Parts: sequence; structure tokens; C-alpha cells
Amino acid sequence: MDTATPAVTVALHDGASVIASSGQVDARRHGELLLPAVDRVLAEAGVKLDAVTGVVVGVGPGPYTGLRVGLVTAATFGSALDVPVHGICTLDGLAYAAGQDGGLDGPFAVATDARRKEVYWARYEDARTRTGDPAVDRPADIAEALAGLPVIGQGAVLYPEAFPEARGPEHVAAGALAALAAERLAAGQELLEPQPLYLRRPDAQVPKNYKVVTPK
Repeated sequence: MDTATPAVTVALHDGASVIASSGQVDARRHGELLLPAVDRVLAEAGVKLDAVTGVVVGVGPGPYTGLRVGLVTAATFGSALDVPVHGICTLDGLAYAAGQDGGLDGPFAVATDARRKEVYWARYEDARTRTGDPAVDRPADIAEALAGLPVIGQGAVLYPEAFPEARGPEHVAAGALAALAAERLAAGQELLEPQPLYLRRPDAQVPKNYKVVTPK
């Protein structure tokens, strides 16, 4: 599952292929849409939740609230079912999908919407190989560095003046996350801890120089 972007996406994978999936784009309703999506996917596959042997969750980067919904839900399922919970960078999932579904080889970049007129982004040598850590920047500040490269994701589509080579998919799909995780696990690679990748501080902060009032 992944809730790091406006997409609320869930998939069930049997280790070889995706057997059921769901995706809805709604940046304000992650908490409302995620559990019904899980129920829908399980029903489509004809299995119950206790058949799940592992959980893969997108760790972002992404905005604080939406990202937390997926991570907390994944942790809850892991605890309730006593199964491992694995993290995957959301940008890696988009890159993998671009290679599998879009036939994109590389090099290229991935950019998702970070709001505040910024994007979360990373460069890739190919669909499986990221060449640096994810970052958050204004599109104009990285346009020259990414000039001539295809740029995948909604962050690229939103800023065509900075990313003229923008293309889809715009949002991550949980099926791509699951397939990438299955591939890495089969190769004996370690996956990420299911911890949020924020890249910047949350909007809510303790005000400075506030007056403390205590009873005498």
C-alpha cells in the first residue's frame, strides 16, 4: 500500500504477480479510502486478511498526514497478523512502473508533488537503480540539472516549463511497489524499515517566544 502521493493505492501480490489492485486519487481522503480499498482488493482476490504473509508500504517522500496513514495502517496489520512490514521508497515504485509499463530504460528522473511549489525527486540510472538520495526542491532550481531527461510523475506534469520531457505514470501503483519488493527479496536484498521519509519539517511547530501562563 502507498499513501505518500494523492493516490491511495493497494495491491495483493502472490510473490510472482499482482492478483488484485485498487487505486483512487484523492489527496484529502487517505484515511477514509485506504481500509475500504484493502477490503475491496481482498474480496476481489477471494482471500481473507489472515492469508497475508507480509506487508509492503511506501515510505515516501510525501506530505506528513497522507504518508502517516499508510505507514500506521501497515504497522497495525503487521502487528495484528504477526508478519513482516517492509518499506519501499515511493519514487522507486514509480521508477519501476515506468520501466515495466512504460518501457522506459534510462537514465531518467522521478518527481512527485511536494506542494508549496516544490517537488520530491530523484535520478535513476534505470528502472531499478536510483543514483542518489531523494530530495525536495523548487522545479526551477533543478530544471537545468535534469535537462534532456524524461521526468516521471505528477510533479513533472505540474511544471512543464521546468520539465518539458514530463511523462506518466503520474502516481505510484501499489502493484509496482509489491513487484519491486518481491524482486528484491528474492534476490536477498534488504528492504527499508517502514519509517516515513519526510525530507522537510512538518507545518505544525511550537511558536517561538510564547507567553507561559501558570496558576499561582
